[in-house]
This record gives sequence, structure tokens and C-alpha cells, in this order.
Amino acid sequence: MDAGHDLIPPEGKQHSRRSFFRRTWSWLAALAGAELLLAGLSFVGGGRKKGTEGEETVFTALASLDDIPPGGAFVLPAVRVSITRPDRDTVVALSLRCTHLGCSIEWDEKEKSFHCPCHHSRFDIHGEVLNPPATRPLDQYPLKIVDGEILVDLEHPRSRRHVDPDLETHV
Repeated sequence: MDAGHDLIPPEGKQHSRRSFFRRTWSWLAALAGAELLLAGLSFVGGGRKKGTEGEETVFTALASLDDIPPGGAFVLPAVRVSITRPDRDTVVALSLRCTHLGCSIEWDEKEKSFHCPCHHSRFDIHGEVLNPPATRPLDQYPLKIVDGEILVDLEHPRSRRHVDPDLETHV
């Protein structure tokens, strides 16, 4: 028998390098498609919160009414929240995250406004935009006042298009 004859596969069993790569790429494409499908399904279904029905809102004591003079702010950088008191009868809990690109903002006591050091957006004591590039007010946290203590729900900030005085807490 000829030695070269053993290297030729039997009829109908020929596999070229091209067909091997074609099959390999087909399998890889199918795997990638399956991963994309699973990622898409988790993205679409991910917006729903599971297990929140009947879940109790947790309010955290952050300050006392006595800590905040009318026209002032009590800044808590550790939790990125500021509690402002636009007037004697109104209290607002605001996020210290700029609505432009998320930089940490600072309270300017002299100007009685918030300032973003990154892109110079400014917000008033209610969180309303005074100076762009931010286009919407600061996010607001739900709060309640119990026996002079200010309790804030840190888990559910409210994104707002405009400042709504009806959402502010009145003393």
C-alpha cells in the first residue's frame, strides 16, 4: 500500500480548513447571539423591582430643625444630601449630586446657593437651576419631621423637571 494513500479521507468525509472555520464561526456567532438575547431580556425585565410590594420605607434621622436656620443649609457630604430651609416654614432634602454629570456640589453660604465645581452649574436653595449647563433641578428626597427631628428617605430620591413647592415639607 502507498503511504500517501492513508492521508486521504474516505469519500464524503472530506473536511477542509475552510469548512472547519465556517463551523467554528457559526458556533461562536450562535453563542454571542444567545448572550445578547439573555442580556436584552434582563435589561427589559430589570426595570421592575422585585419584592417591593408592601416594603416599608425607611426614614433616617439626619438633622434637627434647630440645626438649620431659615435661609440656610445643613450639608451631609458623607451621604451626599443637604437639608435646606428656604424659609421658616419650609424644609427640603436635596441630593448633592449635580444633575449635569453627577459631580458633588457644594453649598455657598455667602451666595445662599449650591455650586458645582466641575462645570459651574448653580442651584438655588430649593434646588432650581440658576446657571447651566445643568438643565433640571437637584433630585429631592422625601422627608418628614417628627418631634423636631428631620427624617429622610435616602433610598428613593425624586428626579424632577421643575421645583414643585407642594412637594416640599412644611413645618
